[in-house]
Amino acid sequence: MYAQQVGGEPPRKGRRGLVVGLVIALVALVGGGVTWFAVAQGDSVAAGSANPTEAATNLVNSLGNGDVVGLLSTLAPAEASLFTDPIEEATTELKRLQVLDGNADPAALSGVELKTENLVFDDAAAEKVNDHLTITKLTGGTLTVTADLSKIPLAKDFIDAALSDRDRRELEQGPQTQTIDIGKEVREEGQPVRIATVNVDGEWYPSMLYSIADYALLEEGKPWPQQSIAANGAGSSEDAVKQMLQAALDADVSRVIELLPPDEMAVMHDVGPAIVEAVGREEPSGATVDTLTTETAPITGGTRATVTAVEMTGPNGEKASITKSGDCYEMASEGRTERLCASELAEMAEQEASDKLPPEVRDVLVDLGAGVMEQGLGVVTTEVEGKHYVSPIRTFTEAGMTVLRSLQPEDVKALIRAAN
Repeated sequence: MYAQQVGGEPPRKGRRGLVVGLVIALVALVGGGVTWFAVAQGDSVAAGSANPTEAATNLVNSLGNGDVVGLLSTLAPAEASLFTDPIEEATTELKRLQVLDGNADPAALSGVELKTENLVFDDAAAEKVNDHLTITKLTGGTLTVTADLSKIPLAKDFIDAALSDRDRRELEQGPQTQTIDIGKEVREEGQPVRIATVNVDGEWYPSMLYSIADYALLEEGKPWPQQSIAANGAGSSEDAVKQMLQAALDADVSRVIELLPPDEMAVMHDVGPAIVEAVGREEPSGATVDTLTTETAPITGGTRATVTAVEMTGPNGEKASITKSGDCYEMASEGRTERLCASELAEMAEQEASDKLPPEVRDVLVDLGAGVMEQGLGVVTTEVEGKHYVSPIRTFTEAGMTVLRSLQPEDVKALIRAAN
């Protein structure tokens, strides 16, 4: 089993951030949603590689060829889907909100071009963590990033409203290029760029999530755990949400990790023991989730479980409940009942604000509150081999989509005017 070197001169955190950023750029620049990337893979299966170095090399070759579809196909399939699944709906919503041009194509990368040259991997230094994880070492080559903001498919009205004269002049300057000498960065950092690769069904893929976790462990001077926390899902989407809430109330970090998807969140299971150790022993709340009900609906990549009612018992036997009714939530505890509706949110925000809110901003809050309250709290679950798990990244993405679906084009323009 592999053990990382600990001790010696502590790493320079300022440069570490640059190296981690380089890894993310190499592994999944498009995954962060900073720009538009290709999702037009249809039903094709991601193509793996025969060994870790080939997997990392295929990744950077895809960058060098400007082949964004090829870039995504090199990532571990479950991980890639985390970032590709929501793009089509997000693009549709941003077009509706008149942020993106009506012709914007999520299957086309624009605004950023990447080029790699003369990449060198140190095969002898590759670290085999276990049978499905190997850390490759990139030691040389160059990465050139060319950004042309004028090619980002923003709607003209949005550009006119959002950008100052100075911003427009910057757009008109044309492409901006920066080249990173990987060998120089490696020499100054004192260690190579680490790209994690994972074995899925006998083939190797580069992984953004494992690469980030690897750098986090390295930063703390910790080795990869020798054992993982096995996945242990629930019998239904609703049960997965209920059990996750109970695990959080119990401060049971191990159980929380057990309820994460074993495919897209495999990294959390492998790094889980280190997380449990870092968190330490937390005091349980003593509360019990008696009942939790949801309304479920399929979404791309999973199931949206909208929480409609929760009944709990506190550590001293006190009862409490929250129930959703339309765009209102009713909270009951110890004989007292309070009701909060979407129409009240704007008024509450206005009361908290130091200055009176402009009428158009208040209208934005009305739309946002009504949309969010009507859609409700959505937790996204996935099913793997008959078991159901809570997907944190998909849940976070769905929260963003909930906000987008709640807004209207005039709301975006109003927020821009208020910001200016």
